[in-house]
Amino acid sequence: MSGHTLRLATRASAQATTQAQMAADALMAAHPGLTVELVFVDTLGDQRTDVPLHTMGGQGVFVKEVQHAVLRGDADFAAHSAKDLPSIVADGLQLAAFTERRDARDALIGARLDQLPLGATLATGSVRRRAQMTQVRPDLQFIELRGNITTRLTKVPEGGALVMAIAALQILGLTDRIAEALPLDTFVPSPGQGCVALECRADDAATAALLAAIDHPRTRAAVSLERAFLAELGTGCSLPVAAHCVGDQLTGYLSSSSANLHVTKSSGAGSAAVSRTVTVSGSGDERLVQAAALARALQSELEG
Repeated sequence: MSGHTLRLATRASAQATTQAQMAADALMAAHPGLTVELVFVDTLGDQRTDVPLHTMGGQGVFVKEVQHAVLRGDADFAAHSAKDLPSIVADGLQLAAFTERRDARDALIGARLDQLPLGATLATGSVRRRAQMTQVRPDLQFIELRGNITTRLTKVPEGGALVMAIAALQILGLTDRIAEALPLDTFVPSPGQGCVALECRADDAATAALLAAIDHPRTRAAVSLERAFLAELGTGCSLPVAAHCVGDQLTGYLSSSSANLHVTKSSGAGSAAVSRTVTVSGSGDERLVQAAALARALQSELEG
């Protein structure tokens, strides 16, 4: 392996750079003599921090330009936050590795939920988080939250709080900012949350074989089920959708796309949501079928 170099495409944000470097370090440790160099790519999501994500097309705004760098041959593989990936793998690419998942929970920054006064303001750019908070605290007001992790941490509303993924804070060593970790059964995470996915060209068997050394099978199995749930719905993060798998237990969540979840500031009252946990079993393909069936069942229940 001596003298061999792989180019890793990543966004340039602190979180993306750090998690990409961690993947690079793990890969070089697994293959002595291998060198991994980072290639920085600016995405639409990075360029338009003034625009709510759901108005930009939802999932894909943080990954498309990074994927194009791999497809053009500017890089050999890419690192993504798995929750940012569309549920369908892009043409010409393959998901070669899923790194071991960090804490998948969301957290409140600034105050605990029971410390927020009536009508307090919660900052989040996620329609999923707004919908889930609405079920617990319909009195809350919501404002948009964009920018990198450091920027977002400066935007705690007066008398309120903001919601962030714990995994992002773990990567940057900022977990001391957490006021409350939110329970998974009520605040179901986005599919793939807490995991970094590594993607290479579909015809690049050599790179895929190298990346396989840092694939985490248990995480791959869980995230694959979560992505199958999302794929069956045919939606991305523009709708309040969540799925999380631990072992054989898959929890799915789906909320109506009430208009109040999409505005810059509004009360959260009035949305409907359904959630269910099922036990999946059988072969890998059979489990994927069961994940898709859960999505259809929740969609039917919500519409009925």
